[in-house]
Amino acid sequence: MSDMRFAIIGCGRIAERHAGHINKTGVLKAVCDSDFKKAVDIAKKYDAIAYQDYDEMLAREKEVAVISVCTPNGLHAEHSIKALQAGFHVLCEKPMATNVKDGLEMIKAAEKADRRLFIIKQNRFNPPVAAVKNAVDKGILGKIYSIQVSCFWNRNADYYKNSWKGTSALDGGTLYTQFSHFIDLLYWIVGDVKQVFALTSNFAHKGVIDFEDTGVVALEFVNGALGTINYTVNSFNKNMEGSLTIFAEKGAVKIGGEYLNTIEYQNIDGFEIKDIGEQSIGNNGRYTGASSNHDKVYENLINVLRDKSSVSTNSFESLKTLEIINKIYQSSKLGGV
Repeated sequence: MSDMRFAIIGCGRIAERHAGHINKTGVLKAVCDSDFKKAVDIAKKYDAIAYQDYDEMLAREKEVAVISVCTPNGLHAEHSIKALQAGFHVLCEKPMATNVKDGLEMIKAAEKADRRLFIIKQNRFNPPVAAVKNAVDKGILGKIYSIQVSCFWNRNADYYKNSWKGTSALDGGTLYTQFSHFIDLLYWIVGDVKQVFALTSNFAHKGVIDFEDTGVVALEFVNGALGTINYTVNSFNKNMEGSLTIFAEKGAVKIGGEYLNTIEYQNIDGFEIKDIGEQSIGNNGRYTGASSNHDKVYENLINVLRDKSSVSTNSFESLKTLEIINKIYQSSKLGGV
């Protein structure tokens, strides 16, 4: 455990996970939420100070080194920029923002303040994902020909009830809240995207959410590889699959399970990915999906700030995720053209 001090803005469900990991790796000094009761509940549990006003917390908590931003997607940019301008490092939940312009402003604010901007991309730490990325980087798979991503989850009307989720302003879209991690992994493993062709529709959530619940996407990467993304939150009654399949010059491999948590298939020339095991699923209850690697995120953050490590996900890579999602949604508005 370090003596590094943290504060959290936004005290919803994901903040509970952050608070637990902060308590193991540092000191949770303060929490803030416009719903003061939520802030008080977490503050009591971790002997922290509760605030209702974010600006007041930034002005008073000068011993804090890092602000963890756990507010709705559409507020990430505003809260991160304010914290950076006030002299704090920032750890922001995914997605970093809901549009490229805001993401750029966050990066500019970090550069101007000479502060670090970390973005949560915990699924890069999934053992199967890390193993496949290592094999790709070492050239074991050779040239990547194509990559297929399947995201088949369940998010029914109850999930969106009385929530910011599902709204254009604070959520942004299914690819932001549910599946941005998958987009990040496409960029991380294969590289930047040259062009996309996308079709989206809202089949089962009309009047419930402001955007699509299903999408099909074809991608051409800058390196010539082709890819597809098939995603939906209409999997009947429960999550079905979150998978990533690579076909390459020297082999094929599929990372599968509900959330990229196991190697389901591999056939690689002269090589075998071994001793991976199965990655645990982080969320409990009906709406499972997020892998539990926030401990590794916080460990990396502390090591980076102490000049002992390189950052696991820099803000420019997170901006690329936004750019790809933006391309997908722009294409879908044009009918896939």
